[in-house]
Amino acid sequence: MTKFLLGAAAIALMAGAVQAEDTSDKRIALSNNYAGNSWRQAMLQSFEGVATKAVADGVVAAADAYTTSENQATEQAAQIQNMILQGYDAIVMNSASPTALNGAVKEACDAGITVVSFDGVVTEPCAWRIAVDFKQMGREQVDYLATRIPDGGKLLEIRGLAGVFVDDEISAGIHEGVAKHGQFEIAGSVHGDWAQDVSQKAVAGILPSLPEIVGVVTQGGDGYGAAQAFKAAGRDMPLIVLGNRQDELKWWSESHADSGYETMSLSIAPGVASLAFWVAQQILSGEEVPKDLTVPFLTITQDTLEESLATTPEGSVANVAYGMEDAKEVIASAK
Repeated sequence: MTKFLLGAAAIALMAGAVQAEDTSDKRIALSNNYAGNSWRQAMLQSFEGVATKAVADGVVAAADAYTTSENQATEQAAQIQNMILQGYDAIVMNSASPTALNGAVKEACDAGITVVSFDGVVTEPCAWRIAVDFKQMGREQVDYLATRIPDGGKLLEIRGLAGVFVDDEISAGIHEGVAKHGQFEIAGSVHGDWAQDVSQKAVAGILPSLPEIVGVVTQGGDGYGAAQAFKAAGRDMPLIVLGNRQDELKWWSESHADSGYETMSLSIAPGVASLAFWVAQQILSGEEVPKDLTVPFLTITQDTLEESLATTPEGSVANVAYGMEDAKEVIASAK
């Protein structure tokens, strides 16, 4: 009987070892399609921070980050094909398109490579996806405006990068919110590319043709630029929903101190890249991971503004860091 128990224990230990394979010889790469704003820079820093430590700790053998020079699906597809040739074990990717990269992703999967997409996710079934509900992010902006401006009015919509999944989803949510709250109407729409300077120029260009604007719905990286454009035009400052960038939060804090200005701010945390890294590592270790994982977006209110501003570096974005245990919790909650 004792021999049987020892044998059972040994089998259990062996089964556990199979489920948690050593990943110290595995190589992970980040494929990123765009780095032209503060969110993407913070995202890259988040990935590189956890990746560098994971390599130093011997968790993985390598974790390299690559960014295309242009936001083009064809260029990112070529980048992924190069990663296949280099023999990476996993690719985590922020995709330029939900569908245009599916061919390259399938090639990677067929080569035995684990692919984890995040933020800009892909629809290829062999890949994993980590995202927030971007439509809900758009709807919540209009829901908030309805509580603050119950009589409604004209809105300006600032969109992100044209043709990117995230831009389409947030915009769709905003329009669903406007349909729900009929007192609002979108009077104009511009693309700000998730960048303050681009947004400021785009808003300045459309403002002369717009009636009174009571609110501005955004996607992140555009709120401060919009505020500067309204100020330069001598227009009344509307209620601008912000996107967690440090310059936006600083402007909000100063405006609140000067005039009592209040708003809200929300965005997906750039640290989702670090979560994607750990999810890929867990898959490589033999963990069973559902194909679709969801993380909440990071919301900042008037009550949490000062705390968030104090912990957000100048030129960066409010963030949440994810570790291996966080990844395990996200995976477990999805099962």
